[in-house]
Amino acid sequence: PQAKPHNSDQIFLKNNSTRIYQVKRLQYPVIYRNPCSNHQPFTFFKTFSFLILLHVFFNSTSILHGDLMYVLWMFLVSLAWNWNVWFIPVRWAFPYQTPDNIYYWLLTDYLCDLIYILDIAVFQPRLQFVRGGDIVCDTKEMRKNYMKTKRFKFDVASLVPLELFYFKTGINPLLRLPRLLKINSFFEFNDRLEAILTKAYIYRVIRTTTYLLYCLHFNACLYYWTSDFIGLGLTQWVYNGEGNSYIRCYYFAVKTLITIGGLPDPTTLSEIIFQLINYFIGVFAFSIMIGQMRDVVGAATASQTYYRSCMDSTIKYMSSYRIPRDVQNRVKTWYNYTWQSQGMLDEQELLNQLPDKMRLDIAIDVNYSIVSKVPLFQGCDRQMIFDMLKSLRSVVYLPGDYVCKKGEVGREMYIIKAGEVQVVGGPDGKTVFVTLRAGSVFGEISLLAVGGGNRRTANVIAHGFANLFILDKKDLNEILVHYPESKKLLRKKARLNMNRNNNTFSCICPVSVLYDPPLLPAHPKLRCCRPPIISSSSYDYAGQLEFPPFFLLTVVVSLVILVSNTGRCLTKERNLNLKKRLRNPLRYQQLLSGQRRPNC
Repeated sequence: PQAKPHNSDQIFLKNNSTRIYQVKRLQYPVIYRNPCSNHQPFTFFKTFSFLILLHVFFNSTSILHGDLMYVLWMFLVSLAWNWNVWFIPVRWAFPYQTPDNIYYWLLTDYLCDLIYILDIAVFQPRLQFVRGGDIVCDTKEMRKNYMKTKRFKFDVASLVPLELFYFKTGINPLLRLPRLLKINSFFEFNDRLEAILTKAYIYRVIRTTTYLLYCLHFNACLYYWTSDFIGLGLTQWVYNGEGNSYIRCYYFAVKTLITIGGLPDPTTLSEIIFQLINYFIGVFAFSIMIGQMRDVVGAATASQTYYRSCMDSTIKYMSSYRIPRDVQNRVKTWYNYTWQSQGMLDEQELLNQLPDKMRLDIAIDVNYSIVSKVPLFQGCDRQMIFDMLKSLRSVVYLPGDYVCKKGEVGREMYIIKAGEVQVVGGPDGKTVFVTLRAGSVFGEISLLAVGGGNRRTANVIAHGFANLFILDKKDLNEILVHYPESKKLLRKKARLNMNRNNNTFSCICPVSVLYDPPLLPAHPKLRCCRPPIISSSSYDYAGQLEFPPFFLLTVVVSLVILVSNTGRCLTKERNLNLKKRLRNPLRYQQLLSGQRRPNC
C-alpha cells in the first residue's frame, strides 16, 4: 500500500507542540527524498549534524536505500563494526587494555552498541522495499519485511549480551565477538558508496589494500599471543619483548605472509605448526589479494585497454595491406582525438545496452539543447524530436576530411554538434562558398525529397575537428510516418530554404563559379564581393549550386525586358533627332502618326 501525500508541517504541528522542535523544523528542511511524499531534496551541508539526522529519521515514515543520509548512517555503522573487528584482537593479544584505560575502552564499546541498536530499531525497519514491482512505504509492512530477512537474525545475534559474563570472568574482549556478525552492514555500505562515486575503482583499490593490511594485523596479534603463550624471549623464534611489540610483530607477519624469508627456524612443535599455517595462509591470502587487485585495476582501465586493442588491430591491418603512411597517420589521429574528446570509440555500443526509455533520457540530456536550437525543427512535434534523438549517430571528422563529395547520392542529413565545415567548389575546387558552425544543418533537402535530384553538387569539407550528428533517410522516414503534420512543416521549411539558398548564392557568387564556364572578366562590384560566413542556417547542397529552370526563365525575361528598354531608348532618340531636323510641328506630328514618311 502506498502512503498518501500529506503536508509535513501540519502533521508536525499536530504530533509535536514543543516550540524548540518547531524552530528546528523550520530551520532545517527535510533532508531526504521520499517517493511517497512531496518532500524536497535534502540539503546536505546544512544538516550534517547527528542530532538533526536522528530527528528527521525519527519523524519520517520510510527511508530510501540510495539516500545520501542513509549512506552516511551506514558509514557510522561500518565504523562501529570496524572498531570491533580491528581492536578486539588487539585487546585480546596485546597488553594494551589496562585498569587505567578500561573505562575508555568500555565507553567506546557501548557507543558502538548504541549505534547497532539504533540501526536495528530505527533505520532498518523503515527501509523501503519492492514487492511485485511496487515500492512499499507502509511502516508495518517494512517492519515485517525486515523481521523476515536473515539480516535481522544476524543483527539480533550481534547484540547478544555476553558482557554479562564480565562479572564472572572479568573484562574479556573475546566476549564481544558476536558484534562481528553485523558484517552485512559493512558490505551494504561498500555497495552504496560505490554506487554514488564517479571513480569507484579508487575506493576498490583502497578497500582491497585494507583487506591485506587486516590479514597482516590479525597475524601479528596471533604471533604475539603465541609468543606470550610459549614465553617471551624463551626461544629464538618467539618475540623477545623488546621495542614496540605491535610494530615488531607486524613486521614478522609481513615477512611470513609475503614469504620474504630471513626468519629464524621454529624449534618446538607449536612453533612449527604455527609457521606452517602461516605459510599456507600467506600463499593463498597473498595470491587472492593480488588477483583482486589485478581485477580492480583491469576493470578501471577496461575502456582504455579496449581502445588500445582496437587501435593496434587497425594499425596491424593497415600494415598488412600496405596502406600509405599518411592514411595510417590520419587513422591514428582519429583514434586519439575520439578517445580524448569522448572517452569512448562508439557511444552507440554503450547506449544500446540500455532500455529505450533510459536511452531517450540520456539523449535528451545530451543532445536536445543542440537540436532544439536548429531552425528547421522549431515548431515540430516535440515527441518527433525525441524519437529523432535516438536515431542520431555521432561521427568525428578530421581537418580536411570530406563530409560529402560532389556527385554522391544524399542519404544522410547532418547536424553540426561542434566544429566547422566549409562548402567548397569552383573551377579549382577550393573556393569557399559558405562556412557552417555548430547548430547548422545541411543535407535535409535531398533527405526530404524537395527540389528534385538527390545528388550532391558540391564538396563539404571539415575545416577543423568537427563532430557531426548524422540522421539516415530510412530512420527519418520511419519517424515521419507517425507525424504527418511535422512532415509537412519540414518539407515547407526545406523548400523555403532551398529557394533562399539559391537566391543567396546567385547574389554572392559569380556566374563562372556556379556554372564553371570559361573564365570571363569579372564585374568590378562582383570582384570585391566575398562569400559571407553563415553560422546558424539550414542548407542543402544536393541541388543548390545548379540553377533550377525558374532561374533560367528569370534570365530570359530579364533579357527580353533589357531588349525592350533598349528599343524604346533608340526610338526616343530617333524622335528627338527628327524633331530637331524638322522645323514644322505639323509635319512632325504626321511623321509620328505614320501619315508621311521622313526623307532620311
